[in-house]
Amino acid sequence: MRRERPLPGRQEAILYVIRSWIIEHGEGPTIRQIGERVGLSSTSSVAYQLGQLEGRGLISRTGRGWNSCRIGGC
Repeated sequence: MRRERPLPGRQEAILYVIRSWIIEHGEGPTIRQIGERVGLSSTSSVAYQLGQLEGRGLISRTGRGWNSCRIGGC
C-alpha cells in the first residue's frame, strides 16, 4: 500500500486559506489573496503550490481561474 507524503507547511497553510475563504466568501480566493494570507509576494510561487495541491487531488478548479477552486477532487 502506497503511503501519502505529508503536506509541506506552505501547502497546508494554502489549503487552510482556501478552506476558510470558501466558508467566508462562498468562492475560492485569488492567487494574490492567497499570497497575502500566507506571506508569499510571488504569484508564480502561489500558482506552483496550487498546482502541487491540484496534482495531489486535494483541490480542483471548476473554471480557468484559481478563485474557482474547490476542496477535494470533485
